[in-house]
Amino acid sequence: MATLYGVGVGPGDPLLLTLKACQLIANAPVVSYLANEQGQSQAKHIAREAFAQVSEEQQYIVIPMPMSTDRTLANAAYDKGAASIKTALDNGLDVVFLCEGDPLFFGSFSYLLQRLEAQHTVQVIPGVSSVHAAAAALQIPLTIQSESFAVISGRHSDAQIKNALLTHDSLVIMKAGIARSRILALLNETGRTEQANYLEYISRDNQYINKDVEQLDNIKGPYFSLFVITKKRDLRSVSD
Repeated sequence: MATLYGVGVGPGDPLLLTLKACQLIANAPVVSYLANEQGQSQAKHIAREAFAQVSEEQQYIVIPMPMSTDRTLANAAYDKGAASIKTALDNGLDVVFLCEGDPLFFGSFSYLLQRLEAQHTVQVIPGVSSVHAAAAALQIPLTIQSESFAVISGRHSDAQIKNALLTHDSLVIMKAGIARSRILALLNETGRTEQANYLEYISRDNQYINKDVEQLDNIKGPYFSLFVITKKRDLRSVSD
């Protein structure tokens, strides 16, 4: 029976792909990925090293995603993509779906999984998430000992983000670009501005890190951006 593989390709650095991800991509009879209206795919670009050894017979299922916040259009795209993947699976062909970051952490694979898991064998290959890549770039522990840690989205309401900032020792706010102005205001309101770091395009050639968010322009940022907020610690005085 053919298998659908949800493969995480990590946040951007092609060398952060796991060995298992590289092996599956190189040997898959069918590879699928999301693409924009110009046919460009971030996930495929990240996985470019793995494509160096593929055979000429490898097939591709490209799922064009509309540049719109209309979920009806997105759902239609996933329906169509899932139908194409199902056809390949029904024909006995394994399919590898490439997903930026980790497939099940704010991952596009989740939508295909829900559509196909009842009828087909599925395996998920985890990838390095942008959260962990951000912590590595900052060289800051996300959480230690009894500290609380949460991940939320910039799409949450002001009240939800404020509550998370007041409740948790460490916090990552994903999808922060469109909400950057709101988040900066909420950091100031909760007294956590000095504890915040802002990152864009983590591990990519155009990576940007700002450790003094008071100097950050109060405008919309890119989709691939996040805030990491942690309490100041002196780990030399901490014992287990």
